[in-house]
Amino acid sequence: MSATITTDNSKSTTGTNDMSGKSPQSSWKLEGDYFEGCNCDIVCPCVYLLDPDEGNCHVTCAWHIQKGNYGNTDLSNLNVIALFNTPGNMATGPKWKAALYIDERATQEQKDLILKIYSGQAGGFFAVAHNFIGEMLGVKSVPIEFGIEGKRRWLRIKDALELDTEAIEGGDKSRDSVVGNVPFSVVPGADMSVARSSKYEYNDYGMEWTNSGKNSFHCRFKYSP
Repeated sequence: MSATITTDNSKSTTGTNDMSGKSPQSSWKLEGDYFEGCNCDIVCPCVYLLDPDEGNCHVTCAWHIQKGNYGNTDLSNLNVIALFNTPGNMATGPKWKAALYIDERATQEQKDLILKIYSGQAGGFFAVAHNFIGEMLGVKSVPIEFGIEGKRRWLRIKDALELDTEAIEGGDKSRDSVVGNVPFSVVPGADMSVARSSKYEYNDYGMEWTNSGKNSFHCRFKYSP
C-alpha cells in the first residue's frame, strides 16, 4: 500500500481551528496502519514513561486510514501525520509542541472532521492525548506519501519530512520483534513491531532535525470514541 499525491501546493489552515475546543461526541471510527519514528535509541524509553535518550523526543506519528467514518462521512484511504517536539518526559512534562498534516485529497468536510477527531473534540484516545499538548503550531493540508512494502515503511511531505524505517528481525525470523503492553503508546494495547530508521529529516514550523539509525514502531490501529 502506498498513497502518493502529485501536486506540490500546501494550504495552511493555521488559525482557522480551535484545537482546545470541545464539542459533543458523535459516532466515528478509524482503523488502518500506523507507524512512528523518533530520535531515541532502540527501544524508545518514552513508551515506558522514562526520559527521552537525548533529553527531548522529536517524534513523527503517521496514520493511513484504511477504513474510517464520522457519522455518514467516509474518511477511508486518507493519510494523517502529527509531529511532536517533547522537551522532557512525555508523560510528566513540559508539554509538547505539535503540528498536524492532513491529506490534501480530503474534501473540506473530511478535513474538518479529521481535525475534530485528532484535536480531541470528538472524544476517545485523542481527547486524552490533547492534554499533553501545550502549543499547536499549525494544521496544513498537504500531499502525503505513506508507503508500506514488507518490513519497510516510509513517509514523504515535500520540503518538510522524509522518514524511512525497516522492522528489526526477531529471533524467529518469520516474525518481527515486538513490544507490547507498554504503559504509554499512541495505539494503546497494540503489539508494536520494533523498527530502525534509515532516514529521518524534518524542517517546518521552525523545528529542524536529522536522525538515522533510531527508533521506530509500527502496528495496526483502531480508534473510536
